[in-house]
Amino acid sequence: MRKGPLSKGASSKRPRTVVVTGASGGVGRATAVAFAARGARVALLARGREGLAAAADDVRRAGGEAFVVSVDMADAKAVENAAQQVDDTFGPIDVWVNNAFSGVFAPFPEITPDEFRRVTEVTYLGCVYGTRAALRHMLPRDRGTIVQVGSALAYRGIPLQSAYCGAKHAIQGFNESLRCELLHEGSGVRTTMVQLPGLNTPQFDWVLNRMPGRPRPVPPVYQPEVAARAIVHAASHARRREYWVGGSTVATLLANAVAPGVLDRYLARTGFAAQQADRQGERDGGGQPGRSGNLWAPADGPHGRDFGAHGRFDDEAVSHSPQDWVSRNRSRVGAGALAAAGLGALVTAGLRRGLGHDRPTAP
Repeated sequence: MRKGPLSKGASSKRPRTVVVTGASGGVGRATAVAFAARGARVALLARGREGLAAAADDVRRAGGEAFVVSVDMADAKAVENAAQQVDDTFGPIDVWVNNAFSGVFAPFPEITPDEFRRVTEVTYLGCVYGTRAALRHMLPRDRGTIVQVGSALAYRGIPLQSAYCGAKHAIQGFNESLRCELLHEGSGVRTTMVQLPGLNTPQFDWVLNRMPGRPRPVPPVYQPEVAARAIVHAASHARRREYWVGGSTVATLLANAVAPGVLDRYLARTGFAAQQADRQGERDGGGQPGRSGNLWAPADGPHGRDFGAHGRFDDEAVSHSPQDWVSRNRSRVGAGALAAAGLGALVTAGLRRGLGHDRPTAP
């Protein structure tokens, strides 16, 4: 139960209470650990018990407190109940990170209506239900931050991921609408979105796959800790509407804004091969015959295993993104650019004077 009421003065000093959905693996797991390293109390929401238990151990080793809630984010009532359990255990929720998702790797005609609906319910409606649960606790206090974990695919659809791309696009529109409403009300509650690149996470071993090869992220591939650092930063700087992580995200979104038709044709030629590691994998369940990935049941359930934060691409994934640093420090970069421009102007003026170009003319 809650550890006792906190006075107004003490509330500012208490550890932050952070909720991370999809916390049993991948970006959610790395994000939970990153918050824990800063002393947060982290509530871990996901379906798979094996992954949740291991994630809780990681959080404690990193220096945080952990509270596990097994929940299907597609169940609105269960999500509301999970939020209440967190509030009862850790106190007021300061940060809510919507990260849970599911997906299918297949051409659209090969995805059944039930499968498409399930991806939409988990990825999009799970975000909606998580946001609603967070607001129920944050709005009365007039403070709190909601971070929507997005993707370059929230702006740019790619082949073989129509359900996932549709859901991420929906989150983008939903979040913009909510942000406008909060600004209109003058609310102290903030919402922001973090658009991510291809990442080395276990999702490519547990999604439903109907392609000849095993699913893989489109290169360049980043480690999940790159995403986690951006999410933690966004949670403390949520006045900014969104963050773009990774040079590939920036390039994709800019190209899509300038020449979307050209990008359509480019992805039609390259998008199928770029998302398959080889041609040897079995169909369904990321190479596991007879399974539907983690679409209907968690891959890390009672008879599964803990997948951790990383996928099978450690040999090529990078741990740092210069673009991410620039994005998080754009005010300093801007000041530096202005200073450099000013220095350049002074040098140019000095050279011009030295060469006699700017000497005053005789009256």
